[in-house]
Amino acid sequence: MYHVTLEKILQEMELVNLTPDIDLSNRLISHGETNRPALQLAGFYKHFDAERVQIIGKVEHAYLEGLEENERKKVIKTLFTYDLPCIIITRDQEPYPEMIEYANDFKVPLLQSKKSTSYFNAELIRLLKFELAPRISIHGVLVDIYGEGILIMGESGIGKSETALELVKRGHRLVADDVVEIKKISDKELIGTSPEVIRHFIELRGIGIIDVKELFGVESVKEVQSIDLVVKLELWRDDKEYDRLGLNEEYIEILGNKVVCHSIPIRPGRNIAIIAESAAINHRQKNMGYNAAKELNKRVMGNIKRRKDNQENSGGK
Repeated sequence: MYHVTLEKILQEMELVNLTPDIDLSNRLISHGETNRPALQLAGFYKHFDAERVQIIGKVEHAYLEGLEENERKKVIKTLFTYDLPCIIITRDQEPYPEMIEYANDFKVPLLQSKKSTSYFNAELIRLLKFELAPRISIHGVLVDIYGEGILIMGESGIGKSETALELVKRGHRLVADDVVEIKKISDKELIGTSPEVIRHFIELRGIGIIDVKELFGVESVKEVQSIDLVVKLELWRDDKEYDRLGLNEEYIEILGNKVVCHSIPIRPGRNIAIIAESAAINHRQKNMGYNAAKELNKRVMGNIKRRKDNQENSGGK
């Protein structure tokens, strides 16, 4: 199971630690959702998701404010008796003294944010989804071409890195070479990045390792990129029929998500970098509603129909 440290959440979300005596270094969050314990403060603990980050917003804080002091202490103590990863108070609301007391007693970190509850909750869930997303590492190259994330795959030594280098020289950006770490953010979105140890490096057989960031500047690299299209390089085979029109899309499945995949045959004289550029532009056009293959097919069918109509009219005369 994947996890994210509470320290990272504290830093990323700009939180204030109200319980500095509690060690956060070993606190791990492994659930991608949050919980607002309104029902729990009212005494209903059935199906309580205690493993989630608990958020005290304006509604919960106002409810506690309306209770008698002794009753409020009892309600808050009951909440803290559960093994909670942490409690976060939003809108810069001041915690009740017993909150800090019970937080320290039960070793539950108490944090504070000045952001509104809805906005904070959405941002925190986005961060958790990113950090806890299912992931896989594959052999390939990921490049940002005109804003489209192109994952180049193929057998070792077929020319993936050389293609990536040519694309960088043409003004595009390298995300990962050799190993691509892919995360599933949603059923429609995959993002890729490079392992930190080899980030910005390309291996070229016969030359060795080159640092793309140092050679071509910071504008030639990118940390994270969505995966929009897969280009699969393969050696040209005379006995294989290759798609020449592109009327039917082919897909490859990655972490359960389907991604459009083009199989590109390699032979001397083919400029793979330009083909990858064209594939990226064509993919963007399709997403914007224009399909060149369908447009050509429409013209051809229209031309055939006109000829047929002309022949029938000529025969009728």
